Amino acid sequence: MYIYIYIYIYIYSILFYSILYMYMSNEPDHSHGCAHGSCYPATGDLLIGREKNLKASSTCGMRRKEPYCIVSHLQDEKKCFDCDSRRPYDPVYNTINHRIENVITAFKPHRKKSWWQSENGKSDVFIQLDLEAEFHFTHLIMTFKTFRPAAMLIERSADFGRTWQIYRYFSHDCATTFRGVSQGPLRNINDVICESRYSDIEPSTEGEVIYRVLDPAIRIMDPYSPNIQNQLKITNLRVNFTKLHTLGDNLLDPRAEIKEKYYYAIYELVVRGNCFCYGHASECAPIDGIRDDIEGMVHGRCVCNHNTNGLNCEQCDDFYNDLPWRPAEGRNTNACKKCNCNSHSSVCHFDMAVYLATGNSSGGVCDDCQHNTMGRNCEMCKPFYYKDPFKDIRDPRVCIACDCDPDGSQNGGMCDSHTDPSLGMVGGQCRCKANVEGPRCDKCRSGFFGLSADNPQGCQPCRCDHRGTVSGSSQCDPVSGDCFCKRLVTGRSCDQCLPEHWALSHDLNGCRGCECDIGGALDNHCSMESGQCRCRSHMTGRQCTQVESGYFFIALDHFLYEAELAKMGQGSMLETREHQPGRPATWTGIGFARVPEGGTLEFRITNIPYSMEYDLLIRYETQMPRDWEEVRITVIRPGPIPTSSPCGNTIPDDDRLTVSLPAGARFVVPPHPVCLERDVAYTLRFEFRRYQDANSILNGAANAVLLVDSIVLMPRHSSMDMFNAGDPASNNRKQTYERYRCHEGAKSVTRPLMSDTCAKLITSMSAIINDGALPCNCDPQGSISSLCDVRGGQCRCRPNVIGRRCDQCAPGTYGFGTSGCAACGCSLEGSVTRLCDKFTGQCQCRPGAFGQRCDGCQAGHWGFPSCRPCQCNGHADECDQRTGACIRCRDNTGGDKCDRCANGYYGNPVLGIVSGGQCRPCPCPDGPNSGRHFAASCYQDNRSRQIICNCNQGYTGARCEECAPGYYGNPSQPGGRCQPCQCNNNIDMSDIGSCDRQTGECRKCLYNTEGPNCGICRSGYFGDASRRNCRKCTCNFLGTDRSQCMEREDCVCQRTTGQCQCLPNVIGLTCDHCAPDHWNLAGGRGCESCGCDPNNSVTSSCNEFTGQCQCRDGFGGKTCTDCQENYWGDPQTQCRACDCDWRGIETSQCNRVTGHCVCQQGVSGVRCDQCARGFSGQFPNCQPCHQCFGDWDRIVQVQTFFLLSLSRFIQFAYGSSFDMLSGLQLTPQFLLILPRRAQIGETTDTLNRLEGDLTIVQDGNSEASKELSALEREAKELNLTSEQLHHQLDVLKNSNFLGAYDSIRTSYNKSRDAERRANESTTTRPSTVSQSADTRRRTERLITAKKDDFNRKNSANKRALGELNTRAQGLDMKKINEKVCGAPGDAPCGESPCGGAGCRDDEGNRHCGGLNCNSAVSLADNALERAKHAEKELNKAMGEVEGLFTKVAEAKNKAEEAKGKAQAALDKATATKNKVERSNNDLRDLIKQIREFLTQEGADPDSIEAVANHVLALSIPASPLQIRHLADEIKDRVRSLSNVDAILEQTQDDVRKAEQLLLDAKRASLKALFSIVFSHRRMLFHTRALRENIIQQKQSLHLCYFRRIRIHCASSCSPQIESETSNSEKDLNDAMDRLGTLGREINALKTKRANNSMAAARAEETATMARDKANEAKQILDGQLTDKYHEVQQRVDTKAKAVKDAKKRAESLRDEAKELLRDAQNKLRRLAELEKNYEENQRKLEGKARQLDGLEDQMKAILNDINKQIQIYNTCQ
Repeated sequence: MYIYIYIYIYIYSILFYSILYMYMSNEPDHSHGCAHGSCYPATGDLLIGREKNLKASSTCGMRRKEPYCIVSHLQDEKKCFDCDSRRPYDPVYNTINHRIENVITAFKPHRKKSWWQSENGKSDVFIQLDLEAEFHFTHLIMTFKTFRPAAMLIERSADFGRTWQIYRYFSHDCATTFRGVSQGPLRNINDVICESRYSDIEPSTEGEVIYRVLDPAIRIMDPYSPNIQNQLKITNLRVNFTKLHTLGDNLLDPRAEIKEKYYYAIYELVVRGNCFCYGHASECAPIDGIRDDIEGMVHGRCVCNHNTNGLNCEQCDDFYNDLPWRPAEGRNTNACKKCNCNSHSSVCHFDMAVYLATGNSSGGVCDDCQHNTMGRNCEMCKPFYYKDPFKDIRDPRVCIACDCDPDGSQNGGMCDSHTDPSLGMVGGQCRCKANVEGPRCDKCRSGFFGLSADNPQGCQPCRCDHRGTVSGSSQCDPVSGDCFCKRLVTGRSCDQCLPEHWALSHDLNGCRGCECDIGGALDNHCSMESGQCRCRSHMTGRQCTQVESGYFFIALDHFLYEAELAKMGQGSMLETREHQPGRPATWTGIGFARVPEGGTLEFRITNIPYSMEYDLLIRYETQMPRDWEEVRITVIRPGPIPTSSPCGNTIPDDDRLTVSLPAGARFVVPPHPVCLERDVAYTLRFEFRRYQDANSILNGAANAVLLVDSIVLMPRHSSMDMFNAGDPASNNRKQTYERYRCHEGAKSVTRPLMSDTCAKLITSMSAIINDGALPCNCDPQGSISSLCDVRGGQCRCRPNVIGRRCDQCAPGTYGFGTSGCAACGCSLEGSVTRLCDKFTGQCQCRPGAFGQRCDGCQAGHWGFPSCRPCQCNGHADECDQRTGACIRCRDNTGGDKCDRCANGYYGNPVLGIVSGGQCRPCPCPDGPNSGRHFAASCYQDNRSRQIICNCNQGYTGARCEECAPGYYGNPSQPGGRCQPCQCNNNIDMSDIGSCDRQTGECRKCLYNTEGPNCGICRSGYFGDASRRNCRKCTCNFLGTDRSQCMEREDCVCQRTTGQCQCLPNVIGLTCDHCAPDHWNLAGGRGCESCGCDPNNSVTSSCNEFTGQCQCRDGFGGKTCTDCQENYWGDPQTQCRACDCDWRGIETSQCNRVTGHCVCQQGVSGVRCDQCARGFSGQFPNCQPCHQCFGDWDRIVQVQTFFLLSLSRFIQFAYGSSFDMLSGLQLTPQFLLILPRRAQIGETTDTLNRLEGDLTIVQDGNSEASKELSALEREAKELNLTSEQLHHQLDVLKNSNFLGAYDSIRTSYNKSRDAERRANESTTTRPSTVSQSADTRRRTERLITAKKDDFNRKNSANKRALGELNTRAQGLDMKKINEKVCGAPGDAPCGESPCGGAGCRDDEGNRHCGGLNCNSAVSLADNALERAKHAEKELNKAMGEVEGLFTKVAEAKNKAEEAKGKAQAALDKATATKNKVERSNNDLRDLIKQIREFLTQEGADPDSIEAVANHVLALSIPASPLQIRHLADEIKDRVRSLSNVDAILEQTQDDVRKAEQLLLDAKRASLKALFSIVFSHRRMLFHTRALRENIIQQKQSLHLCYFRRIRIHCASSCSPQIESETSNSEKDLNDAMDRLGTLGREINALKTKRANNSMAAARAEETATMARDKANEAKQILDGQLTDKYHEVQQRVDTKAKAVKDAKKRAESLRDEAKELLRDAQNKLRRLAELEKNYEENQRKLEGKARQLDGLEDQMKAILNDINKQIQIYNTCQ
């Protein structure tokens, strides 16, 4: 039985693995081992050899012997047995052992005698196999001794028991036992289901349970998938029995004996599988500690291939980690790849990130790289090492240590690890820090210092201020960092100025001196940035030279003391003096101190601000003819002078001064100064002891007086430190002060204007003396503002205010206040003195004078100073003091003496009220102040005693109670008044009916206005009615809507603008031209559209008169819809030029459809370029053939026609017999003629077809050319599009995995190809490498051969350099400087005007040469300037020459053009002359007929009047529009003429004849008109007026025509007569105005003539009634006369029209001839001027040529000089 079981298992295993191998269709052939794909070890029973690894949770007899029984054991008597598993099983001695190891297959005879058995009645039991490694588990077979379990499950672990997964559930009742578990069917290989077929109660023994991991029913697509591999992999396997099969008696009988029948017992357990090696091993070996001598044992350690390692080959071998470990799959070994560490490492690991980054090509990362290498492949050198470019990467010495200074290089001395030009890397090159340089990065860059490792930049920037360093350099000492400063700059960074300097800049010295004011500043120190000095109090400005607003610096005479304020001695007195307006004052203060001889003055001095010496200035006016001989001055001090004080050296004699006062002077300064100290009070005593000639004066010395104005203490400059410090600056200030005599300007009161030099020095003195500036302290009432003059502090005083502070009134004024002071105005006649009280202004009056100014009489008197009573007739109490005119007249009186009534009153006030002479109100209509007084005055008529009112403007009537004409209103009502009628000044103000007197409505509007206010122009007129410029509408009848025109010349327009109502498509103010793109104004129905073809015309506009469009080349017709003349084709597609041979065409126009040319006789062909049939010769010389050709040709044609007819007849008549003729011998003539005629016809047809085809081909060729061009453009666009698509394709390919994969594969193939070529370059010969090696060897041989020669030349060069160095050191820069720059070489740059080597100007530019420097540089600069100037002159001269040539050519062309136009004008003049002669003849006939008609006796007045009216109706165009139109036509004609020299000579006689004919025509016309007038007395007045108006109108129009022509001729002929043009235009405007006036006068005359005619008609009617019967006999005669009258009238109309036309043409011809003559004369003068200009320009040109020759010689000389200087400079000799 065991044999059968084994066979069964063996067969099942074979079937299972055949199924597995069927799935693994890619399984390699095992005969080849693992070399060509995946390989797997043999499968076996995993339990063999693993007895100790198999365990069960329950085994019977493990603690004691236990009984058990067998159900239905019928064949044996014994049913119960013992189980004792405490000792091992022995087939002889211990057969009741039932441990778990008994289930392992042993193939021994006692196989059925040993089994595993669980404890009785225990349901939950498991069997577990623990494996030492991972294994492939394929299937499990269990053979039971008892019933199979009612429920069980199989589970496994792949992590050595940490986690478990269930393979399969087994149950007799799955739904009850394992709820929620699917019962199948099995769909996926890893589905967990419950199966029932192995859980039945039968068989009771040897029942089997089989489980296969891979069910054959499930198709496996990829057996190497991770899912399948994980399903097969186990480390532990466990079978859990959860329920026993019982027969139910255990439920009825709970005894223990019942349970002895139910337990689990297994004969055999087979677990098939093999060691799990992932396809990398074909065999397995024992794991350490496992015996290897057990037969059939499946070991757990794989014998790995494919460079893998591990128990299960689950990892790569050491150093084989370049690719990720993967299981072998079919024929793909997925072998581990060796790492590439370039022989620098033997350890590596796999990095998935690297693997993905390399495109899944390499993921190995080398570990522990040796030989100073690093990197994934040890392909790079470590930091601080670099790759030797001459050694292989595998060389142990390939990495060399960097030689970089660690302080100055980046990363502590790291260098470039390798050479890579694309990255700018050079192996071994040190990467210096930003501010470091040098091969080792061991020194600072220029402009940096202080190399340090702590500084990330290496070195610090020099931080040199470019402004303060020499030459603007940023360099500094590389160690200390000190910058190289300019002369006036200091500081480590050269960023500070030296003391007393500022304004660090790019100047040569770097800084500028502070130059602080010696007085305004405390010292000479200033701010380095702004230069601001430290100013004294209230001083400002950068140099402290200015004062603050509201402050001033003192003048030298500031310390002034008025004599009138001093203490006066006996006999001295104040003398006040008034200022004279307009004259400068010669004194100060209010006047003088009048001091007699022996008098004294004492001045109190208390305001000394500064201790120093002062000069004493005495100002005075002498009243005597001689000098004051002795004036003694004493300085009285408060006490003794301390020796330590500033005036300590003063002795008593210094305080006593004696001085004389010259009579001719106004001031004196004693020679010795006085020393005064600050804050000390002094008294200066002046004693005026002796006048020089006191004895000669009357009454002795009593009359010797002196007017003392003031004294001044002037600071003495020599006692101040700013002048006497001894340094150069103070000495210079002292010299300047004395040179400009600054001290002298302050002595006189009327001082001259101070110079700026003195003002600056005095400002400094003032600042020192006063320790700054002094406040203005202007008096707020007496000064205009609080600001004063900064020089001296004089405030701006109000009128008549004096004093520095403007704090007192001037003498002769009073009332100090905000308005200044008022003049006293004291009368010279009435006042004692001109001075008044300074508060009240009251003058001191003489007796009899009154008033504040003593200038008037007392009340009621006038006539100062001869006062008289006022004469006011008792109507006033006061009168004007000077004129005596009465003031404030009473009793409604007025006048100077109140001797007349006031305005609005009447009477005689002289008579007085008692006599009835009082003034009464004027009743006009009411009195003044009544509200109804409308008169300026009134009076009483002496005769009628009526009151006559003098009405105001706009009023009339006896009492001014009505409104005057032109005014309206209701003055009779209270408050009513008359107002001007608002008629816009368009009525007659003298006409009483011009407007309504009550409402003001305008009734008689003048000047062509209308409306209630005469505010608009009447119908048919336009303009501004308020300006009286309403003008008649001048609408063009052709372009105006007919509904707006009553007559041709009478149309209505817009009353304001004059815009006429135009027809469709007509525009213009007067509707006189068509809208754009329209024409045919003359049609009278509006303008028509041009209709120009938009494709064939240049523009959409056309000729306004003809409608002709402007066509493009090749197109014609009125609207450009046809081809152009001499073109053919379809205008819609293309017009082509007629391609005709001009020698053979009849006309240049070809057939417009086919393009065939119209040939001459004897010429044929499409182009008419060949001889026709019947003509011989070579085209174009085609000659007719001989006459015989025509004869024979006719014969041949006749015979041919006959034969053709005969052949058709024969064919028709004989039918089938006709074919027999083919065998007959025809005559040679017939054989020749018949085919040739047919051939000729066919050839002709063929030629015609070819001709047509040729035309089609030409058209096709043109179209093809266009299409080809379009295709070329499209091809270019397609190429561009293709390139863009290719680019986009690359982008798309790289933007997805598939495309990226394709790109990677393409790149891989390219890389493989490049690798192959690179290998070939090293292995094949010849190759690039071998050629390079050969080149290197040849180079080495050349170097060896040339080494000696190179050394010799190198030595020679060194010796030559040494000699040149010696010579260079011997060169004298002084001489070179002198020759090049023109200055001695030893002169410093600051003193040398010519500069030199290393010299720079103030702006930092190099300075060499200059004016008056005889140097090479100066000479070269001068030569260059002369050359440029010469070149400029040459260019200018050439430009003038070219301009002259152009003008001459233009003049020549214009002359030729004028000649041609003059010839045309001559022809036109000849034709016009003939027309004039014919017109004159017609005029003579007409005049003769008129004379005959008028001399007839039967001509009645009505007939004569009709004839006269018809003659008078013959007028020339009179409207302004027609005049302008005719002027434009004349202008166009005149403009077409430019030179009429030739025609004038030929037309002079004709012009004279035309003028004579014109005079004859005028005389005849006038004679005819006069005969009409004097023949009929009844029409004398009317006809005369009409004739004069018509003649005046015609003369005006003739004048207009003449002036318009002259204007346009002048504008086209000569620009010099623009002034004449403007005058002519004014005359034209005047003429047009006169025309309007004449028209109105004619209309008035016509009206009057009509009235006279009506009166005459009434008289004639009365006479006719009396003569009716007498005239009955004359009715027949009257009928004849009527017929004759009509006949004559028609003849007169015809002749009058002819006369008018002839007259107009004659006048036009005359005017045109005159203008032509004038134009010709102007042109002759212009040509003469041009000839003169040409000759003058020719002379200038010759002069320029001579100048050019001279300049060329100068240039040559200059170039020679330059060359000489260059040679001298180059040789330095």
